[in-house]
Amino acid sequence: MPERKFLNRQVIAWAFYDWGNSAFALSVLAVLFPLFLGVYWSAGDPGTAVTARLTWATAIASVIVSVIAPVIGTIADSGGFRKRFLFAFATFGAIATAGLSVIDEGGWLPALGLYIFASVGYYSANVFYDSLIVDVCRPRYYSLVSSLGHAIGYFGGAILLSLHVWMLYTPQTFGFGDTSEVVRFAFITVGIWWLIFMMPLLFVVHESKYLRARSGGFVRAAYQELSETFHKIRSYRNVTLFLTAYWFFIGGLFTVIFMAVNFGQRLGFSAQDLVTALLITNFVGFPATLAYGYLGHRFGPKNAIYLGLGVYIIIVCWAVFLKDVSQFYAMSIIIGMVQGGVQGMSRSLYASLIPAEHSGEFFGFYNMVTKFSHILGPVLVGIVAWLSDEPKFLLVVLLPMFVAGALLLMRVDISEARAD
Repeated sequence: MPERKFLNRQVIAWAFYDWGNSAFALSVLAVLFPLFLGVYWSAGDPGTAVTARLTWATAIASVIVSVIAPVIGTIADSGGFRKRFLFAFATFGAIATAGLSVIDEGGWLPALGLYIFASVGYYSANVFYDSLIVDVCRPRYYSLVSSLGHAIGYFGGAILLSLHVWMLYTPQTFGFGDTSEVVRFAFITVGIWWLIFMMPLLFVVHESKYLRARSGGFVRAAYQELSETFHKIRSYRNVTLFLTAYWFFIGGLFTVIFMAVNFGQRLGFSAQDLVTALLITNFVGFPATLAYGYLGHRFGPKNAIYLGLGVYIIIVCWAVFLKDVSQFYAMSIIIGMVQGGVQGMSRSLYASLIPAEHSGEFFGFYNMVTKFSHILGPVLVGIVAWLSDEPKFLLVVLLPMFVAGALLLMRVDISEARAD
């Protein structure tokens, strides 16, 4: 790879995909879908039923991505198809997102179906987006570039959500009859936003092609290589250790994000308060994640991850004693300071531990582990919601996931990471 500066056209184009797809992560996953599921598609149903539907739908999407991620990563590596696969899955996810706009009141079952399809598109596209980091910068810049992507994503997602919030508060200003029309329109704009900001990556980023000869078709070869990839990853001790640690702590982190709106609803906070809190998290997350990138570059991504995990341990314990919305806002600020940083540093550390020529299949496993972890957290929360109607215990059940992740991360030897 020729010498490149930290910031160049390819880095910026790569990072702006995060600007586009983060609109789905924020507006749909974190805010609009949970809200609309509770007040519109499941209107009149018990809160425990809504929580269960949301958690199990997320678990189903996670299982699907967990199964296909390693295979599609291997296929993409076989012929330099990572950008093509990213385009296909992102388009699939964007169309499914826009399709949510046509689901009528009470239609929680078809809404959950489209939500699953959109989630599969989002997370599968991320397999290829994450793997392309090895093509846009050198290993010594992984922390900075990875954090840049997450930071830009926070800002882009917050800008679009701010527009949606403005529309929700004053629907008549924009020609809408009521807030349900606004939410329907919001699903369409998220899909369009996602596709528009995918274009710079497709046209500017140059994908390295590590062609390897295989017998038979790509799909059959991918399944044949799946077991080989398991053995390949097992031969990298630090990759295996990191993935195990990551499985625990990223599952806890995701569940905190994913359950925030439902958690606030169960505590009786208004939709306005919940959306405001999510906006606070994202606007704080933009500069904080950039700063986190510097911390990772200066002190190493592993140490930066420890800092974030310590904060999350405090957060889930604090949730048990949460009393009013001002504390919810304070929690949102603190989460915004570390959320993107932990995600960015995890991607950075993993990218430095894997062989570049196998980035697609290794990041396929990375995303498989991510999705498997997304199963554990929601299932634990779903069990707690089933056993108890007390919402304050929904998050504390995640405490062992953060502690176990931090302890396992200690065993990862970063001296073997690529540093050129």
